[in-house]
Amino acid sequence: MSTRTAAPTRREQILNEAARLFAERGFHGVGVDEIGAAVGISGPGLYRHFAGKDAMLAELLVGISGRLLDGGRERVAASTGDPAAVLASLIDGHIDFALDDRPLITLHDRELDRLRDSDRKLVRQLQRQYVELWVGVVREIHQDLPEPVARGAVHAVFGLLNSTPHLSPTGRGTPRRAVAETLLRRLAHGAFAALGDPDSDPDPGSGDRAVRP
Repeated sequence: MSTRTAAPTRREQILNEAARLFAERGFHGVGVDEIGAAVGISGPGLYRHFAGKDAMLAELLVGISGRLLDGGRERVAASTGDPAAVLASLIDGHIDFALDDRPLITLHDRELDRLRDSDRKLVRQLQRQYVELWVGVVREIHQDLPEPVARGAVHAVFGLLNSTPHLSPTGRGTPRRAVAETLLRRLAHGAFAALGDPDSDPDPGSGDRAVRP
């Protein structure tokens, strides 16, 4: 399940181009006129869709956090009860996001603090719920795993998957994209599988210590 579905509306086209430009040149390095030109409308015409650049940035970051959470919940709800299959589905969904929406990963890293407090808190709230969805599935597979360790593992895998902005460009459907998908999938599954390996933790007591999220 990708984070994208139908053909983009005009509003979505504006957001897509805003995300690309913000990621390439920074939030303050892009003007409204440039975003408008990228979608074939005048800069002032954008104000029929958004109050300004701040509103675009908020919708981009709140929107993707919400879509990830909704998509994860759909995958869990559609499961047949096998937690390993659910985890595999969650991994595939996040890989789709990480490859299709790389500008949003860059935006989150660079521009999250530019959001007003209420929007930033909403992003964090949605992200926490998404993390806890994964934590629940991981602990169904590794039932003796302390919750803080499971949470730390989920954050580590997110860090791995969200490294895609540093990959060379990959077009949808190309062999290079398939290679990236395969590599990310293997790394993510390998990281979670290591949680069940008693030799993977050099300090047997470390599982009882909190892992910072």
